[in-house]
Amino acid sequence: MSESIAFKDYFDEAMAWRMGQTIHAVYPSFDTAAFVAQVVPQLPPLELKARVAVFAEALRDFLPPDYPTAIHILLQILGDELEKAEGMFVDDWLLMPVAYFVEACGLDHFEESLTAMYEITKRHTSEFTIRPFLLRYPDQLLPILHEWTNDPSPHVRRLVSEGTRPRLPWAMQLRPFMEDPTPTLTLLEKLKDDPSQYVRRSVANHLNDIAKEHPQRVIDTCRRWQINASQGTTWIIGHALRTLIKNGHPAALALLGYGPPQVRLAQLAVTPAEIAMGESVTLAFALHNETAEPQDLLIDYIIHHVKANGQTSPKVFKLTTRTLPGGESVEIQKNHSFKPVTTRRYYPGEHGVSVQVNGRILATITFMLRDSSA
Repeated sequence: MSESIAFKDYFDEAMAWRMGQTIHAVYPSFDTAAFVAQVVPQLPPLELKARVAVFAEALRDFLPPDYPTAIHILLQILGDELEKAEGMFVDDWLLMPVAYFVEACGLDHFEESLTAMYEITKRHTSEFTIRPFLLRYPDQLLPILHEWTNDPSPHVRRLVSEGTRPRLPWAMQLRPFMEDPTPTLTLLEKLKDDPSQYVRRSVANHLNDIAKEHPQRVIDTCRRWQINASQGTTWIIGHALRTLIKNGHPAALALLGYGPPQVRLAQLAVTPAEIAMGESVTLAFALHNETAEPQDLLIDYIIHHVKANGQTSPKVFKLTTRTLPGGESVEIQKNHSFKPVTTRRYYPGEHGVSVQVNGRILATITFMLRDSSA
C-alpha cells in the first residue's frame, strides 16, 4: 500500500469498476456500468466512511433485494484468507463496503450475517460490523464469541476482542459494556495467553479502553494475570495500563514496579525561550538518585498546550525508562517539534512543559509559542 495515498482515495472510479466486475463474474445480472455511474459522482466531497457507505448503498440497489440472496453473492467474491496476521487495511479495501453492507442491511438476519462476519474477518475485518449485532443480540452472540476464542484463525480470535472493545476508534461506542465490562472481561480471560501478538495487542487495547471507566477493575485483572504470567501476558499488562501510567495512577505504577521517586531534579531548561509555529524546543534536565539503592524510573514529559480559549490542556509524552543506580545521576535531553500535524492545532501563547517521573510532576517550566507570521 502506498503511504502517500489517503485511505478515502482507494474508493474511486477504479475501485467501483473493480467491484462491479468482480460481482458480475459470480452474478451476471449485476449491471456494472450502472453501479459505477451511481457511485462515482457522489465520491469527490466525501471522506472515508461516507465513501464506503456510498458503495454499500449501491450494492443494496444493484443486488437482489432479498438479503440472504445478496449476501450469498457477496460471499463468493471474498477471495483467499489473509496469510499474515495483520493486513486487513493493506491487502484488500474492496471488502470494506461488503462489511458495511452487512452492518447496514443485515441486522434482521442474524444467522446469515454472523456467517458473513466470520468469513469477512478472515480476509478484512468485521470489527465495526459486529457492534450493532452485539447491542441487539447480546444473549445470542456472546456465547458464540466464547467459542470463537478457540478458533484456528487469529483474525477470528482478534475479532472477539477488537469487535467488543467499548471505545473502538472509528466505531460506535458500546455503552452497555462501558457501564459493565464483565461480559467482555470474561472473553479477554480466554485470550490473555493467545499465541498471536496480533490478538494480544487487541486484548491490551481493549483493557486500556475499559480502564477509562473502570480503572480498578483493570488493575485487579492485571494483578491477577501477573501471577505466573507468560512473556506475552506480561506485555499485555504493560500495554493495557499505558493510559493509567501516563495519568500517574499510583496503583498502576506500583503494579509495574514504579514506586514514589526519590530523585532530585536539576539543570531543568527549555531552549529557546520563544519559538515560532513550526519550530522546535529542546528540553534538558538531570535526575539524581538520592538513595543508596537503584530505582526504576519511568520518565515522561508533559506539554501544556494552549487552547483556543487561552486555557491549557496537558498531553503526556513518553521519554524513557531507566534503572538509576544509587547515588548516581542521568542527563536527559529531548527535542519537541511544533510542526503542523493533522491531529492537533497549535495556538500561540505561553506553554508549559513538565517533567514527570513515576507519575509525579517534579517541576514545570514555560516557553512562548508565537504565530509564525508575527
